[in-house]
Amino acid sequence: MQKADSEQPPKRPRCDGSPIKPRNTPSAAVETSPGPELPLDYQSWSPEQVCSFLKRNGFGDPVLLDRIRENEINGSELLDLEESDVVKLGISSLSESKELFNCIKRLRQPYVDTVKVINDPIHGHFELHPLLIRIIDTPQFQRLRYIKQLGGTYYVFPGASHNRFEHSLGVGYLAGCLVRALKEKQPELHITDRDILCVQIAGLCHDLGHGPFSHMFDGRFIPLARQDVKWKHEEGSVNMFEHLINSNDLRPVMEKYGLIPEEDICFIKEQIIGPPESPLKPSLWPYKGRPKEKGFLYEIVANKRNGIDVDKWDYLARDCHHLGIQNNFDYRRCLKFVRVCKVEDMMCICTRDKEVGNLYDMFHTRNSLHRRAYQHKVSNIIDTMITDALLKADPYIEITGAEGKKYHISTAIDDMEAFTKLTDNIFLEILYSTDPQLEEAREILKKIEHRHLYKYVGQTQPANQRIEREEYKNLPKEVADTKPKDLKPGTKLKAEDIIVDVINMDYGMKDKNPIDHVHFYSKTDYREAKKITKNQVSCLLPERFAEQRIRVYCKKMDDKSVQATRQHFVTWCENRNFPVPQDSEIITPLKPDDYPQVTPKKVDKTRTRLNFLDASM
Repeated sequence: MQKADSEQPPKRPRCDGSPIKPRNTPSAAVETSPGPELPLDYQSWSPEQVCSFLKRNGFGDPVLLDRIRENEINGSELLDLEESDVVKLGISSLSESKELFNCIKRLRQPYVDTVKVINDPIHGHFELHPLLIRIIDTPQFQRLRYIKQLGGTYYVFPGASHNRFEHSLGVGYLAGCLVRALKEKQPELHITDRDILCVQIAGLCHDLGHGPFSHMFDGRFIPLARQDVKWKHEEGSVNMFEHLINSNDLRPVMEKYGLIPEEDICFIKEQIIGPPESPLKPSLWPYKGRPKEKGFLYEIVANKRNGIDVDKWDYLARDCHHLGIQNNFDYRRCLKFVRVCKVEDMMCICTRDKEVGNLYDMFHTRNSLHRRAYQHKVSNIIDTMITDALLKADPYIEITGAEGKKYHISTAIDDMEAFTKLTDNIFLEILYSTDPQLEEAREILKKIEHRHLYKYVGQTQPANQRIEREEYKNLPKEVADTKPKDLKPGTKLKAEDIIVDVINMDYGMKDKNPIDHVHFYSKTDYREAKKITKNQVSCLLPERFAEQRIRVYCKKMDDKSVQATRQHFVTWCENRNFPVPQDSEIITPLKPDDYPQVTPKKVDKTRTRLNFLDASM
């Protein structure tokens, strides 16, 4: 009887120094290379073994392999190849030639560094390449240990204490799993070790640009503090990555492991930030790091086509785990069924048609997390209060950047040395400061510590209208300027007393269905990519894929001000023809349409107190 996989003896390392994982490990199916195992003494390789070595390192061109066989180039002669010999073998491209020599160089001087094993609560034990470890062990990456993954949500969900650091490790690992799965299934894609390493580095470094409390910084603080700039954390990530490489002198290290810094750093940054918004000619391939035939590599870390990427796979699993929310999406199934197919003139990542339900579960889980956690009414107001504190502290906080230049919280994004020092610790720095200039900011943070939060007034959900981003800044004044009929005399409300929080929730592509941008292949024809409409899947799927919620808070704590804000909000909703605001205890007249069992005559004489429970929060 054949032994079980777990009983088989461990395999020897590959000839190029990379380890072969045992077959009983979860990622074994995507980490082993095809072909027979090569002897460690590469100088004794036959021409056929040289061809096997070249194929598993991405040099699978039949012309090249045929010429290796015709010229009977063995392992010893492989080491003596010169540039003129490489041209005769059919490699004319300078980058391919350099990559081949780097591959041969690694045979002469195999690296002695070892991979490191990470024990992760989500993905279990997994290994990371030595170059990834060198990147992780830098101040720029270690900074992510001090930035909460979910910002103010931690103040509502005690389990949400995880940071961007562990999420980034997970994305780097999953990026490797996906690209290796494609390489194993489709050798014709010519995915090289360089490609794999670059994709993993992009996954590892995609969140380097997050500021304090993650999305609070680039979604709330920067738009208010720097209204003259349009800045997102992806831009910060590419700048921080370049700073990480330069300040730690990692270009020679990248070359040591077979990368070509000029090309590959560009490729890594393109994966993180995506294509330019308006290329000069839309018909031209917008990327420089990899050619069009390898365009599918840009869909692994941050998929701009449909949003299905390993970043989402990791944070869905990780956030559900820490929040205590059920995750109905299984990324491991996706890894089993991914495949690259030609869609029009592009090479795109597709999946099996039977996995369409699993993908709908993924987007449903994402939306559920937004409704129940990410956009929780309490965590959102805590994010808002932290934003207010940072805005008040901004002129008085100094952070030293390059060449001793001083920056503020809002301007640290202009200098990566200063930005490296900016983390969630800014909260405690302000809270425990004795500087009188920080008194206002300090008082706001003390209110958070004592749970004296801005008062939640209510929420409405416009059905057929949408408030555009340009209107957001005018909403507090609009609400304050409404004239409720029953407002008590002497109650005056100012715009600065009101917070109007507009929340847009969707499936990741505004009002579009992201599955409409996914292509599938069938069991009988895995070469042809096709689309699957929502009606072909189920009649129980959403009819709409986006909604807007408008929440109002009052900064004043006294009951009189809160009640006045409620009345203003109700009147504002009536003027806008929005639904009745949802909250606990809004006073508003009943209408016959709301409660058919109440006669119109009785409604005219009756006022009632309605109690609404927002089941999604």
